[in-house]
Amino acid sequence: MQIETVQQHPDRYRVLTGDRPTGPLHLGHYFGTLHNRVRLQRMGVELLLVVADYQTLTDRDRADRPAEHAENLVLDYLAAGIDPERTTIFKHSSVPALNQLLLPFLSLVSVAELGRNPTVKDEIAHSSQATVSGLMFTYPVHQAADILFCKANLVPVGRDQLPHLETTRTIARRFNDRYATSLFPEPQPLLSDAPLLPGTDGGKMSKSRGNAIALGATEDETARLIKGATTDTDRHITYDPERRPGVSGLVQLAALCEDRDPAELAAEIGDGGAGALKRRVTETVNEYLRPLRARRTELAADRALLRAVLAGGAERANAIAEATLGEVRSAMGMG
Repeated sequence: MQIETVQQHPDRYRVLTGDRPTGPLHLGHYFGTLHNRVRLQRMGVELLLVVADYQTLTDRDRADRPAEHAENLVLDYLAAGIDPERTTIFKHSSVPALNQLLLPFLSLVSVAELGRNPTVKDEIAHSSQATVSGLMFTYPVHQAADILFCKANLVPVGRDQLPHLETTRTIARRFNDRYATSLFPEPQPLLSDAPLLPGTDGGKMSKSRGNAIALGATEDETARLIKGATTDTDRHITYDPERRPGVSGLVQLAALCEDRDPAELAAEIGDGGAGALKRRVTETVNEYLRPLRARRTELAADRALLRAVLAGGAERANAIAEATLGEVRSAMGMG
């Protein structure tokens, strides 16, 4: 499903999505997900954002400053345009009934299925742990609990993430079949056409790789990161992501900020070389982010507001989760 289809009947959809609080959000997050979340909110779609603090434990021995990172995630959300009066923002750890769904859901999938799951394989491959904990194998089922606790019927994903969502659809279908109910919808994917934004080294933009431009970075920090970005020896600027990932990543970043076609923007810079390209990118990124960063600075001065947003979101999410857990227990004959 595409976002244009949702726009026709926004009141029919409930969307669940979110992020792990492991560090500041960056431009890759903004153009990949945040921008569309704000768009969905403005359409009138019911939106729930989970700050997945429990999920940070899947690939590390302990969470690093989880409360601080959670508040900073909310800070980035609000600065980007998420309205807590219209969107429910909550932490995993604040909604016990959601996490109780994990046990009955685990009974609906086999060990072999979990081992084959692309999410599990990817998390194991990128794990920072010396050994993989049992929690790693519950990761896709925990994702299913996130989605199904609120009976979300739409989940934003890229095409490469479709197999991840299939576990949730399978659990919903098997629960309904086993207990002769229609309690859970099989959520549909909301396909994103957002391009993958490379980092300053030409690879995937990532907090852990040090190649990302944080939304909250200063203009000087942004200029320094872009100045050090990887390019190549060809002075003529073209947009060719396969052959020139570094140059093309910078072109794409400027094009996104200017709402331009990247090939046209590259042709405009032409023989100006990497220096002209980096100056253009620096100016356009800083101009684009200036209003967001101003809001972020203002909001950052009121940490109590960030905590209040999470508290209000937790209250709404708990009401939903407790009602769903009650329905699950009833369907299973547990009262």
